Amino acid sequence: MTAVAWVAVAIVAVLVILAVGYLVSARNRRRQLQDRFGPEYDRAVRESDSRKEAEQELRAREERHAELDIRPLDPNTRDEYSRKWTDVQEHFVDAPGFAVTEADALVTAVMAARGYPTDDFEQRLSDLSVAHSTTLDHYRNAHEISTRAARQDATTEELRQAMVHYRALFQELLGDGADAPVNGHTNDHLNGHVDSADDHVDSDGAARNGTAYTTDDHDDYDGVPVNGHRTDVRNAGR
Repeated sequence: MTAVAWVAVAIVAVLVILAVGYLVSARNRRRQLQDRFGPEYDRAVRESDSRKEAEQELRAREERHAELDIRPLDPNTRDEYSRKWTDVQEHFVDAPGFAVTEADALVTAVMAARGYPTDDFEQRLSDLSVAHSTTLDHYRNAHEISTRAARQDATTEELRQAMVHYRALFQELLGDGADAPVNGHTNDHLNGHVDSADDHVDSDGAARNGTAYTTDDHDDYDGVPVNGHRTDVRNAGR
């Protein structure tokens, strides 16, 4: 084999090695994104024109997140928010719609305390997706129900689900882990409050799954229901 032929073989070998290295590196970067973003990776791919575009977006989220001053809560602050969450759950008995509004505000407050910008909901989703991808769908679902609850267009069962959704992210933001109790209470505690709310609805003669609760007749965030009355959304305004 001539020297020229050997050079050609060497060049081809180098190109093959570089190509393999690039493919392996790209696969590793993709796997890292998939591991980090979980279901959010698949969502980004579905909502983008290409996988490459989706991965560029996810990497941009990582870069933005790295520039944020995300910090853990100190124990006293964590306990304070935990007590507030317990209060919100207890409010669910007499005012489910108002409790959901409180839950949304409380989750937003914890986000701000952790260092997340909170001005824009879509940006909140983007920022949270880097470290809280597994609970992000909970937040989306809860926010959607909360928006309808503000229009008195959510059933008691939907409001209960919103509380469970908010709780999933709330626990993660507090740093207690997905299955840890908040202030000593688990989902069973919340479900107990919800069952009580359902019983209360039935005792008033309203349909279980057709009842939403007003939020206009209540005091501000830390307050207790002022009038405490409930309104069937199908009869509201009639």
